[in-house]
Amino acid sequence: MAPSPEPARSDPTAVPAATTPLRGLRVLDLATLFAGPLAATMLGDFGAEVIKVEHPERPDPSRGHGPAKDGVGLWWKLLGRNKRNVTLDLSTPGGRDVLLRMAAQSDVIVENFRPGTLEKWDLGWEELSAVNPRLVLARVTGFGQFGPYARRAGFGTLAEAMSGFAAVTGEPDGPPTLPPFGLADSVAALSTAYAVMTALHHRRESGRGQVVDMAIIEPMLTVLGPQPIWYDQLGYVQPRTGNRSANNAPRNTYRTADGSWLAVSTSAQSIAERVMRLVGRPELTEEPWFATGAGRAAHADELDEAVGGWIAQRDRTEVVAAFEEAEAAVAPISDIREVMENEQYQALDSITQVEDEELGTLRMQNVLFRLSETPGAIRWAGRPHGADTDTVLTELGLDERDIAGLREEGAL
Repeated sequence: MAPSPEPARSDPTAVPAATTPLRGLRVLDLATLFAGPLAATMLGDFGAEVIKVEHPERPDPSRGHGPAKDGVGLWWKLLGRNKRNVTLDLSTPGGRDVLLRMAAQSDVIVENFRPGTLEKWDLGWEELSAVNPRLVLARVTGFGQFGPYARRAGFGTLAEAMSGFAAVTGEPDGPPTLPPFGLADSVAALSTAYAVMTALHHRRESGRGQVVDMAIIEPMLTVLGPQPIWYDQLGYVQPRTGNRSANNAPRNTYRTADGSWLAVSTSAQSIAERVMRLVGRPELTEEPWFATGAGRAAHADELDEAVGGWIAQRDRTEVVAAFEEAEAAVAPISDIREVMENEQYQALDSITQVEDEELGTLRMQNVLFRLSETPGAIRWAGRPHGADTDTVLTELGLDERDIAGLREEGAL
């Protein structure tokens, strides 16, 4: 598909060509909460033209999730960035027709309705691929498009529980622990963006699009690493170990004399040896069990006592400086206040400034990675509900009478 014409420079949603490697891709974001929309955001950050399609009366619930300022949801400012916003009721005949016209001019659709919903509206893969054989349809659901759980309501919390993540998270004598943020949704979003780009690369060779079936319960299995093969081959079920690791030690959080908390990791043998020399216990490195991560993990109490006791006698600044000098691995346990002021994050511009028409200057996470030639950009934060409806429909070729008729029907 030929690249879309560049918007006028006066348009606040104009896409500059120089920094956008995905320029020319058009993505329709039909999804809500949170994996699907975040995947579309990631594509938009690198130049894809993303059009967010929301129900006229039921906007994406993320607009109302969490704290707001002056009645404007702050989470939406992040999730909705780099997207133009239109309203469309896909269950109406007019809404269906408009969506098919948009699909004919798009490269990717991201949706997360329960399986069968698009088909109920005559907007399934058969109809969408008929108007655009090159289309990639990314379907993001809790449990996938088939199987006994397919039609269940699915959220990231359930994926964190079902995947085995919660079972291994928390203290040994405590309950399974869920993360206080959308971990499974975020991992699924990364996976979906990767899947979409894989499908688009295949399209370059085949000329045809395809369906991406992303079940939120699946990417978490990859994050859990070797647990399935451990169980398959050894019958081993990883227990909860709190901040400790079954694979190496010392690995924990330790409190300093001034009340700060630090994390220490010794995944590499050489780092473990440096830490023990630093804390004044070099003789432990001569023990036969110290030569392997599993051996050290079996003696975690002894190692934690040595490291924790040394750290407890010193303040945070002294500990961090000593670890850096010894080329050992340490990091403060930072809350978001410290993250925002951290000198390394500042050097990377990991939290960047964005100018917003509603709230002024905002700070939010920057694009996910740095490319030397086409770095991507946050061009605008999340826009108001339906802000670009008339503009987008006019670009489709609809005139004022057509748009008024759709509004009268309730399609917009």
